[in-house]
Amino acid sequence: MRDGVSEIEGHDRSRVRGVVKRCRRALGGAALALGLIGWAVVPAAEEGPWRAVGAEINAPYADVDFDRWRQTFERPGREVFDRRAEILSATGVRPGMRVADVGAGTGLFTLLFARAVAPGGRVVAVDVSPGFVENILRRAAAQGLDQVSARVGSQQSTGLDPASLDLVFVCDTYHHFEYPGAVLASIAAALRPAGELVIIDFRRVADANSPWVLSHVRGDRDQVVREVSEAGFILVEEVDLLRESFFLRFRKGENTNPLPRE
Repeated sequence: MRDGVSEIEGHDRSRVRGVVKRCRRALGGAALALGLIGWAVVPAAEEGPWRAVGAEINAPYADVDFDRWRQTFERPGREVFDRRAEILSATGVRPGMRVADVGAGTGLFTLLFARAVAPGGRVVAVDVSPGFVENILRRAAAQGLDQVSARVGSQQSTGLDPASLDLVFVCDTYHHFEYPGAVLASIAAALRPAGELVIIDFRRVADANSPWVLSHVRGDRDQVVREVSEAGFILVEEVDLLRESFFLRFRKGENTNPLPRE
């Protein structure tokens, strides 16, 4: 894996290296070998949280080539990239807020949120790929965004601090959650009372999405609403902004529980 930390100029390199080392230790050798964009693959147990998808959905993201994925995710023609400023505005982010970008990938929205929460706010990027975490920190440091931190998550936990956030943002990542109920419970625990969860994902309808999306994404908008609502969140708004994807805003409810095992 390329040592992106060595390219950082004028930043605390030891802090960045420390974060990356902690990520690698937390993931372990098996997950490192996969280097997944969304969530680390963990063995399926006979008993445990409900599993929505198998590990194969994440297998293509092994051995992350950061520059390649940046060209894929941050390119003209990708709807969420083209509409990124409008998406940011629609989240309602403002100075002083504490935000998590879950499944942050190359850090496209992490860096946008970082500027929007200044002064006084914080943004934490969550991903299981040390390569993504390392390079998000590198990009943030190069742009002088000291309000950005990053950490590793797993298929069953974001690893976010309890009651620490005003907003959690999940873009094009929900359908990669192998254990959505467990991850949603983790997100709920990290949100403050009345904290919000924004989910953007593909509509999964023939007139809006490609055949690849229709075969790749496991559920449509209604299924996501059902699952997130069953986890204890309250749907408060659907923003009519995107053609290929839906934009849903949920509020943390009084009771948030993992989805039942099916």
